[in-house]
Amino acid sequence: MDRLNAASPEAAEAVLLDCCGSRRWARRLAAHRPYPDPDALLAAADEASYDLTPGDLDEALARETVSPRPLVGARGPGTLAAHTALRAAHAEYERQFRHAFVICLDGYRDTELLNVVLSGIHDRLGNEPEEERAIAADELRRLARGRLARRAA
Repeated sequence: MDRLNAASPEAAEAVLLDCCGSRRWARRLAAHRPYPDPDALLAAADEASYDLTPGDLDEALARETVSPRPLVGARGPGTLAAHTALRAAHAEYERQFRHAFVICLDGYRDTELLNVVLSGIHDRLGNEPEEERAIAADELRRLARGRLARRAA
């Protein structure tokens, strides 16, 4: 927290861009420093996330990528088939919605991650594009919040 508050605007923006890929979001948070505590930072991040324009959201989603490594805790019979299904679902999601699938996995146990992602992506493939953008924006907000909380801890 202290390092973020003391960093140059450029350095703070770089750290914040790792949490959410929107330059306007990162600049906004960097400009409102110093934050008295992590809760104030997280509240500001939420507010900035709710104010993302469609272009900001496109930019942030473009910086998100599918993890190339298997999900932690995914072991045992059927795991290879599940990962193959997940890769196919990711490809279909990106074809349909033109951005990476984003989902916040904070609060789930390692052994639940593969099932949560698989069921989440399959459920969301049935969404209309506008509905899915709203869900993706909320998941992106939750991801940024979690990333910031871990950095501020």
